[in-house]
Amino acid sequence: MCRMLCGNDSNHDTAPEKEGASRRDFLVKGASALGAAVVASSPLPALAAPAQGDLPQELGARDHDLPRETGASHRRYLLKGGAVLSMDPQVGNFARGDVLIEGKRIVAVGANLHAPGAAIINAAGMIVMPGFIDTHHHQYQTALRSFLSDGLLFNDGLPHGEKNYLDYIHFKITPVFRPEDAYLAELVSSLSQLDAGVTTVVDTSQVGHTPAHTDAVIRGLQEAGRRAVFVYSPGVGPGNIFPNDLQRLQSRYFSSSDQLLTLAMGGEVFDPAFRTYWAIGRQNGLPIVTHLVGSIGQATLVEELASEGLLGPDLVFIHASRISEGSWQAIAESGASVSIAAPIEMAMRHGMPPLQSALDHGIQPALSTDVECTMTADFFTQMRTAFTLQRALINERALNGETNLPELLTCRDVIRFATVEGARVAGLSHKVGSLTPGKEADILMLRADALNVAPLNNVPGAVVTLMDRSNVDTVIVGGRIRKWRGALVDVNWTRLRTALEASRDYLLQAAGVQRELF
Repeated sequence: MCRMLCGNDSNHDTAPEKEGASRRDFLVKGASALGAAVVASSPLPALAAPAQGDLPQELGARDHDLPRETGASHRRYLLKGGAVLSMDPQVGNFARGDVLIEGKRIVAVGANLHAPGAAIINAAGMIVMPGFIDTHHHQYQTALRSFLSDGLLFNDGLPHGEKNYLDYIHFKITPVFRPEDAYLAELVSSLSQLDAGVTTVVDTSQVGHTPAHTDAVIRGLQEAGRRAVFVYSPGVGPGNIFPNDLQRLQSRYFSSSDQLLTLAMGGEVFDPAFRTYWAIGRQNGLPIVTHLVGSIGQATLVEELASEGLLGPDLVFIHASRISEGSWQAIAESGASVSIAAPIEMAMRHGMPPLQSALDHGIQPALSTDVECTMTADFFTQMRTAFTLQRALINERALNGETNLPELLTCRDVIRFATVEGARVAGLSHKVGSLTPGKEADILMLRADALNVAPLNNVPGAVVTLMDRSNVDTVIVGGRIRKWRGALVDVNWTRLRTALEASRDYLLQAAGVQRELF
């Protein structure tokens, strides 16, 4: 479906962009085909193609100067003259630097690079840096954006818990998802984060009700054209065959390690069968991703798991809020990783985001967005929240008279959480996370000459304390340009939005839940 909507070819991660018919012709024809496909496959409305003169272009990239066939093995291009923040100490940073890309890989990073035959992309006035990496996101909930803005995680018997995530999102709405709802949400969420400079996601979408649902989630991830770790997770209902569908999924979608999509194993510690799921994941060499929230009875669980020998560097604990000191020691000793979703954890009563607890135990956390039903999924929000929260807590201790204090986080620290540590937690450090020659080219060009940033005085400070998604000019994934000059490439947002709204209407009606617009 997205090939009709967006123009992405999901079968070839670095396939060249097709030339020939104009982009406008492509989108019009695609819209017509979408109408027929949607009518045949689901209750979502058919979307008639408008006349060419009326075709909306608000999210279509301005393609008159878009370099062609980026990501193809024979193509070389040079990002020239930007402020290069490599996030690799061996490479360094450059006030005016260049990044040479060949095929899907970074070939060189430096000043005044000589690259005969390479196309030149002017990066003057830009910050050139690695793409952001979201290590925990329930992307299937995109049609429910802001539905639970004021809600908590669950009804814990304390004040304010009546409207909460478990009751509304997990138990009421998630069970009525159709495969097409999951597909569309995955696609839109992925494109939205690409637009915001998030080039990689660890998708913990717990909507695998049936094999068809799981296939739909994977198809949405594939067709968006960005890097993703799919966390195979159970859904609900009679068609749920988790984890017995693992072998089929591996052979069908994950037979190659040279692709944008990789696989991880879900296994929530609140599920009585999680030890079995972890064992299956480990038998298949998969990393394991699980939520850990002390306020719902998991404060000392990690200590128990350590005593059973179940911890290891293949584990990623999401949140890790309100857990015991012994649990932190066990996580540190085992080499397990932690993903922190600070805005969500503060808003939804998970407990105080454990940034300092992780750092005190030598654990470098990654950042994550969690659920768009409650909070935005852009990474400027994530970085700024982590930066200001940790500093507020340590500054308050200083004002209260403490002198033996941890270091304050710097802007560069939280960028590292969002890139280098994100790649490590996602199991992708060998591919992405820094501008290192030999790694794949997942790169951002951020406008530092914009009204909200100029004049540029400090690169990490500008990214963390001044910028937002409007500064994301160009986004590259695996060497292929996905966003160009401020607009996504080959995306017809009008049609996607119409389909997403129809999906939302169906989900709320089927779940018997009212939309409270005001």
